[in-house]
Amino acid sequence: MYYAHFGLNEAPFRITPNTDVFFAGGNRGPILDALIYAISQGEGIVKVTGEVGTGKTMLCNMLQTRLPAHIETVYLAHPSVSPEEILHAIAFELQLKVVRDANRMEVMQALYAYLLERHAAGKQVVIFVEESQNMPIATLEEVRLLSNLETGKHKLLQIVLFGQPELDANLRQPNIRQLRERITHSFALPPLAAQEVGEYLMFRLRAVGYRGPDLFSANVIKRIAQASAGLTRRVNLIADKALLAAFSENTHTVEPRHVAAAIRDSEFARDDAPEGMRRRWLIALGSLAALLLIAAAIYLGVHGAATFKSNANPLPDSPFAPARSATEPAEVAKARGLESKAPAAGAAVEPADRALQPARLAAADPPSPSSATPVVAQVQHAVAIEVPAGPPAEPAKPQQALEPAEDMLDSRLRATRRWLEAEAAQTHSIQLLGSENPQQLKDHLSSIAKSIEINSLFVYRTVARQKPFLTVLYGSFGSREAAQDALDRLPPHLKAFKPYLRTVQGVREEMSRNKTL
Repeated sequence: MYYAHFGLNEAPFRITPNTDVFFAGGNRGPILDALIYAISQGEGIVKVTGEVGTGKTMLCNMLQTRLPAHIETVYLAHPSVSPEEILHAIAFELQLKVVRDANRMEVMQALYAYLLERHAAGKQVVIFVEESQNMPIATLEEVRLLSNLETGKHKLLQIVLFGQPELDANLRQPNIRQLRERITHSFALPPLAAQEVGEYLMFRLRAVGYRGPDLFSANVIKRIAQASAGLTRRVNLIADKALLAAFSENTHTVEPRHVAAAIRDSEFARDDAPEGMRRRWLIALGSLAALLLIAAAIYLGVHGAATFKSNANPLPDSPFAPARSATEPAEVAKARGLESKAPAAGAAVEPADRALQPARLAAADPPSPSSATPVVAQVQHAVAIEVPAGPPAEPAKPQQALEPAEDMLDSRLRATRRWLEAEAAQTHSIQLLGSENPQQLKDHLSSIAKSIEINSLFVYRTVARQKPFLTVLYGSFGSREAAQDALDRLPPHLKAFKPYLRTVQGVREEMSRNKTL
């Protein structure tokens, strides 16, 4: 539905394993290489464990496409069968001519004969057992016995167990220790880290034809990583629904609200809701407690200073003067309480006390947690307004933090016009990326400038998908060979955008055609 909107050739985030979009990050690539090596050696049993949705089935499918041609694979997707049935299941997958009611010994002999035949032909047979955590212990023991089928020098059958972490718990049982001892290689698929989630999202988009700037900002990626716990299946579900939400609003940028809607619409979010709700309540209560402590500290500090000053410098014949004896008459105590609420007419009030009065009021009624002004700043402001006015202060200058990023785009647009006017038509450059969102492009320029000299970047206006578009070029090269060499040496995070070579003449013609020259 949203493919044409984002310039995609097909769905980027299907949950069905597709070897064409295998992501080698998150240690998946090295694990795949190690599995190929372990299986090629043909020794012992290999184990791969990972949480639901980490990509075990994808890894299994990749193995079947990457293993050498002399290795034949047998795939068991439903191993929760009895010991007698597991032999029949393997024979069925190998298409052995075994009658349905054949006993265990007959099936084992047929299997042994087939394996010897394949070994004589220079072939190696490997069995992939999916969801092996569901395999009964007795069936696991039968699998171990299959691994005993061998010649004088070689194993006839290689076994790879794929399962969830419960498989490790099953293998720790004492009655299955013989199988555990035969496991020569063990691999664990970890969830993706937050940075790897971002790389995964962009990789999948590029794999299906996307050529624009990042659709997912750092904040959006962080939210997806948290909600998915780094599990690729959950990442796919959230990303797919977030793109659909962005498409429904006719925008090309995925916003946090789109991700929030995608998470709410996901079944796993409902399962995690009680724990997530409890965590959010704990965070909110912790923030409120910290705010109250700060307000209380300010109030006590200011109020205590005022009380200390009144007690340290009592006025003559004032009701705040120290008592002359250990026991105090009730009349005096009553008088003190009245006088503290309403000072006598004409009583002197020191300037310090006047300055502290607003602070007491501000601390007694602290601002709500949603206030944008910190409590300390509000108290300081309340105190400051009681101080006699001095010369008027100059108005605060607006912050300049965003000026470099704001000016960078205009600066590069002007530099690009001068460059296009001066350079020869056959000059080559490298097109890095583009965006229809100026603010997004400014962010990209700021990021790219950390690894590439900013004066080597050029930006020009054009039209893409019938909308105004901004394109970023890198470098000015006198030959195609020099440009290609520079492209090969680009940092990996820029190569992810699939950059390619352009000529100045081609850029001029594009701008002229779109009337942006």
